[in-house]
Amino acid sequence: MKKPRHTSTTHGFAPTSRLLQSRIRTASESRGFAVTRLLTHWEEIVGEAVARIANPVDVSYGRQGLGATLTVLTTGPNAPVLEMQKDQIRERVNACYGYRAIARIRITQTAPTGFAEGRVAFGHAKKRTGTEPEPAIRRAAADAAARIESEDLRLALEALGTNVLQRQKIEKGRKDT
Repeated sequence: MKKPRHTSTTHGFAPTSRLLQSRIRTASESRGFAVTRLLTHWEEIVGEAVARIANPVDVSYGRQGLGATLTVLTTGPNAPVLEMQKDQIRERVNACYGYRAIARIRITQTAPTGFAEGRVAFGHAKKRTGTEPEPAIRRAAADAAARIESEDLRLALEALGTNVLQRQKIEKGRKDT
């Protein structure tokens, strides 16, 4: 008996994570991060207190290839705190790698303001408390996505359309002033 053909619910769309995974890995490996999880889950690996005051910058390997150096960026006043926690950070990072990949941790200090756009962000960005989109914008986005049969895809496209139209309205308002 012939098996029925499987129909995909994604309608040809792949999850974004699958599409971007190879590019993220390539970019991360070029900076020395063979395990991208170190970047994406930094707070979970080292803990909230350390993640609030430090960011991983680079992993560099010595000439013999034995043990890498993790470079961590922090502000001047927080450097002594991190210095005392180097062993714990190294153990947690090596647990993430699954072996003793990191032999040394180098702490790099910076001013609280510096780098591009005038600041170095430590910690996660605060959630924006924006204004609710106008009903007319929501209706326009819903009308544009109305012909989509898949409810999940239609709702996602409505949300995307609402965001785009709202941003266009905000940017137009800025240009007018």
